[in-house]
Parts: sequence; structure tokens; C-alpha cells
Amino acid sequence: MSSTEVSSTRAEHKNTERFHVAHPLLIFLGENLGALELLMISCDNIAGDRWRDLRRFTDRPSHFASPYFEAGPTNMDCVHDCLVLVVGAGGLGCELLKNLALSGFKKMHVIDMDTIDLSNLNRQFLFRESDIGSSKAEVAARFVQNRVEGCTVIAHNKKIQDMPISFYAQFSLVICGLDSIDARRWLNDTLCNLVECDEKGVPTGVGVIPLIDGGTEGFKRDGRSAGDRAPHPSPRRERVGMTRGATLDADDPEHVEWVLGKALARANQYNIRGVDSRLTQGVLKRIIPAVASTNAVIAAACTIEALKCASNISKPIDNYAMFTDVEGVFMTVLKLERNPECIACSGAKLSISCKPEATFGSLFATLTAKYQLKNPTIRTPNGPIYMISELMPELKAQSEANLEKPLKDVMSDGDELFVVDSALTRSISLVIRFDKQEDAA
Repeated sequence: MSSTEVSSTRAEHKNTERFHVAHPLLIFLGENLGALELLMISCDNIAGDRWRDLRRFTDRPSHFASPYFEAGPTNMDCVHDCLVLVVGAGGLGCELLKNLALSGFKKMHVIDMDTIDLSNLNRQFLFRESDIGSSKAEVAARFVQNRVEGCTVIAHNKKIQDMPISFYAQFSLVICGLDSIDARRWLNDTLCNLVECDEKGVPTGVGVIPLIDGGTEGFKRDGRSAGDRAPHPSPRRERVGMTRGATLDADDPEHVEWVLGKALARANQYNIRGVDSRLTQGVLKRIIPAVASTNAVIAAACTIEALKCASNISKPIDNYAMFTDVEGVFMTVLKLERNPECIACSGAKLSISCKPEATFGSLFATLTAKYQLKNPTIRTPNGPIYMISELMPELKAQSEANLEKPLKDVMSDGDELFVVDSALTRSISLVIRFDKQEDAA
């Protein structure tokens, strides 16, 4: 045997030795591969759970969790059992219903008085062209229930003001996706009225229902976990005037057409473009313009806050978040301080300083603008000083005459005014303080 053949035989022998050494391990792995796979799968006992991704947060300890948080499966059960009210089924409401349902919230109500319009379809994705003219709340509720198994959504095709106080008291969370400033203020006031306070006016914790309020305008958006501060209307919403004594109904096509005619005449006079029926109706209803991506971002933020409140997996924002991407991307969280003169959460009587020589009409205008009143009734301890009612023409004439009188002839220093209006859930109590200084109201 040549030297070349001997070297080749030795090399084959070494390779065979290596093979025989590794062979028993390969046999073991081959025979037990199924058991190993089963062992690996069984290490994750929630692998088959639909909500396993969320349970990574609810079932495990976290440094970001609320002080009340205790890791465990009961946290996800709290999310499933949390009764949530979504107010508004428009651009923001559709996103909210979808996000909440896919985040484990199984018990929801949605309330909205509007019907579906063709212009809604570009961003309100729960609706189809065949749904035009139908109730937004009913169509949205039906769509979510059909798509997400186990989720129950009850629709209410009504104004929020038409529901009794007991309706709002049943919920664990209220998420606001409204495009009306008046409705947002009314809802906040209603929830504040549910809170029970002690003799000193300090909340006891009974009746507290978290309000998660989301708002969008174009590429600007904001969200808050509580509070009554509403976005200020843009200047274009202040351009529509009304004749004295007329009551404008933004849902009446004849009224909308009348306003449109007046607006077009002014637009032609000053060469203003873009005035049409859709813009007019949006201005009358104080609808805030929105973009689909804007709604998606703020709805996601609101849903995260809802998860925090329902499961304590993290501390909620304190208490206002703003996001804008008009020029680049910017987001911030800041704490808004409570306004001591807020009519919703102030337990004390409010006072207002006035010049005694000023007319009652100037005070009336101030109160109407400040509290966004529609047709208020104002009383003093001596009786009504302003009440407009077609049923009592003599009182109407007296009320209009009072507007021209000095305050000192209508009321006295220290008098308590009671203001009642349909835009308020409760009367406002104001104490009049006469002040002769130039900076008085």
C-alpha cells in the first residue's frame, strides 16, 4: 500500500470516529424533537390567549405601573368588564370604538345624534356608501360587534342632553370624541355633578368617573384625562351673525340656506372664496375640521389612557397632552391648573366686579360670552330681571327694558344672581360686587 493510500485511510478513520461520537446525540435529538417542541410551547401558558400581547403588561410587574397595580390575570378581566361610554361616533369616535374593541374592552355604549353623510366616508371608516342617511351610532355599533367577537356595543341615537343623569352614572369610563364645544362642556359639567363631596366641598371619591377627552383640528390634536378646558373656536366660526329675536336651527335646511345666502353675498362683496353649503353647516354647528391621520393618533392616545385607567398598568397623564405635525412633529404633556372660577368644579359662589353705572346689558353680554349662554334667565333675590318667553310678553318687554338700565337700578351690591340656561346642567350663582375702579367689568 502506497503512502498516499495509507494517509487517505487514516483520514477516513478519523472522520468515522467523529461521526460515531456525535451519532448518539443526533439520535437523541431526533427521537425527542417533538417533546422538545412541546416543552418550548408549554413554557408560555398564554400563547393561545387572544389578548396575550396585552397580558404582557397586565400580568407582569412594571416600574411604570400605578401604585395600585398588582400583577395578575385579574387586570385583564377588569378591562373586559369595564363599562365604557364613547360619546360621538364621527371621525374620532370610529377610531375609538375600533381601538377599544381590539384592546379588550367588551362592554361599550356609543351615543351620537347625527346621521351618516357622504362627506363622512373619507375618514369615518366604519361606514359605507349604503349607510348614508342611517344613524352613526347604530351603524358603528353593528360594525364593531360583527367584526370583533365577544364585544357588545349598545347604540343610542340621541342628544347627550336627552339622557338622564342615571345613564351617565352607570359607566366606569367616559371617552369624549365630540366636535361640539357646547356638548363637551355640558358633558364635563354633568360628570362633575355626579361627584359626592363632604361638608367642606372636598370630593369623597364616590361618584368619580374618569373623563378622557380627545379633540382634533386639522393637523393639531390634544387629549386630556380630566378637566373642563375646551379648545377655543377658530376665528372663522365667529363670522356668522343672527338677527335679533331670531332662533337659528343649524339642522333646519331652510335656516342653513338663509345663512348661506347671506354669507355668499358677503363673500362676493369681499372676494372671499370657498363659501358653500358644507362650510356654512360646519360653521353653524361649530364642527372642528379633522384629518384621518389626526383622528387615528389622538384616538390611540385616548385608548392607551383608557387601558391605564381600567388596569392600572401605568400612571395616567397629568393631565393634558398635545401633538402637532404641521411643521415637523411635536408632542408635549403638561399639567393644566384648575380654574377657581370654573362653573363645573367650583364649590364656592363666584363673584363678579362691576361698575354700578354700567348697564345691565353690558353685564348680560359678558355673562353670555363667558359661559356661552343661549337664552338665559337671570334672577335676583327680588325676582327675575331677564326672562324672554313668548308666553309672557309683558316680562319680555320688561327684560329688554332692563338691558338699558344702570346696574344700580336693577340690583344691589352683594346681590346673588341666579343664571339658568339650556346650555348649563345647573344654575350659576354669582355675587355682584360694585366697584368704581376703571378696571372693573
